[in-house]
Amino acid sequence: MKVAVIGLGYVGAVTAACLAELGHDVVGMDVDSMKVDEIEAGRSPIVEPRLAALIASGRASGRLRATLELSSAISDADVAIVCVGTPARSDGTVDLAHLERVTGEVGRELSQRETFLAVVYRSTMPPGTIEGNLMRALELESSKLADEDFGVAMAPEFLREGSGVDDFFDPPFTAAGVRDDRTLRLVTDLFAPLDRPLHALTIDEAASLKYACNAFHAVKVTFANEMGRILGALDVDAREVMRIFCLDDRLNISTSYLRPGFAFGGSCLPKDLRALMHVARVHDVEAQMLTGVVPSNEHHIRLALRQILDTGAREIALLGLSFKPQTDDLRDSPYVDLAEALVGKGVQLRIFDPIVNPARLVGANRRYMESHLPHLHEMLVSTPEQALRDVKVAVIGTADPAAVRALVELPPDHVLDLHGGLGVEVEALPGYQGIAW
Repeated sequence: MKVAVIGLGYVGAVTAACLAELGHDVVGMDVDSMKVDEIEAGRSPIVEPRLAALIASGRASGRLRATLELSSAISDADVAIVCVGTPARSDGTVDLAHLERVTGEVGRELSQRETFLAVVYRSTMPPGTIEGNLMRALELESSKLADEDFGVAMAPEFLREGSGVDDFFDPPFTAAGVRDDRTLRLVTDLFAPLDRPLHALTIDEAASLKYACNAFHAVKVTFANEMGRILGALDVDAREVMRIFCLDDRLNISTSYLRPGFAFGGSCLPKDLRALMHVARVHDVEAQMLTGVVPSNEHHIRLALRQILDTGAREIALLGLSFKPQTDDLRDSPYVDLAEALVGKGVQLRIFDPIVNPARLVGANRRYMESHLPHLHEMLVSTPEQALRDVKVAVIGTADPAAVRALVELPPDHVLDLHGGLGVEVEALPGYQGIAW
């Protein structure tokens, strides 16, 4: 393919050199003559392992060149990849000035083309920027229509400085946000030599993916450091603790708990987190992220309460009550907290749970129920059909097959999904809404 890479900073230089190594004909463009001259001379404009050799190889093969002229870069390109910087302002917002200027210039060049061009953004930017701003600028400057005369896509990069070339050739996944089939084919062909399936997303999903990844990396660093501070105050070797911690790829280093849904609960997580925070306070250790976990969890419950009350319904079906499936443990269940709050607001509840039987609750579990939902036996029904009949709002916290089947057969006006894994039939119901999706 013929590829233009606009912006030859860290991301652009690595992207251009690696795409040329994959066999594409690549023209890099930048307004900085030093970067252009370095690449033209077969040298790397930045310090990055393996990059200089790739640029030298690309120049020697004729598959890589650089120019100061945008028109020269994209004149016969199939794809134009925009890699200009999006620096942060002091208030935390993203400075889009360079991106907007380049987009306008690309739009003016598009006005002179008669062939289709896929404009693929690789710059990191907030969701909503491309379709809410940049795509319209391309249409305005070119007097052409997106998805018909040109394509727009978002292909986020996950290149770490110091290992960017290795990351390009061996990515954890390849993803792109696209709007039309022609652009999807071009982006798929662009990265096809990497032999990774392309995950096609919406443009905003692709832009969000970059932020989700980087936010999680920041969370992991902060978590390890906060644990280090707390354990260090106890004279515990945090490095050894975290070494063993990382051996658990079933829960700790895994996909577990990383799906949006409802709040956490149960007899372990809330209790142990509060105990750990008490230890931190006793030893005067700051652990702001961990301290914020419980308040954030409580906010998620309040969010569900607000969404339910906003419907105006006074009779609600709640499917699922225990803190997790296949158990009748109600201790610190977020569903119990939600039910208690709804009852306090005068809402009449009908509750179905495939496991919970008030007569069989014992010990601390029974005491917790009697303290928070003393009239549970009056609200609990034996089938999901009984819970759903004649109510306008159903709140779903279980994927129990009988509950899902009843929901599809007796759909209420509003369905609030707190589970996130109920299947396409439920998500296709007219009144369906996820708590955070």
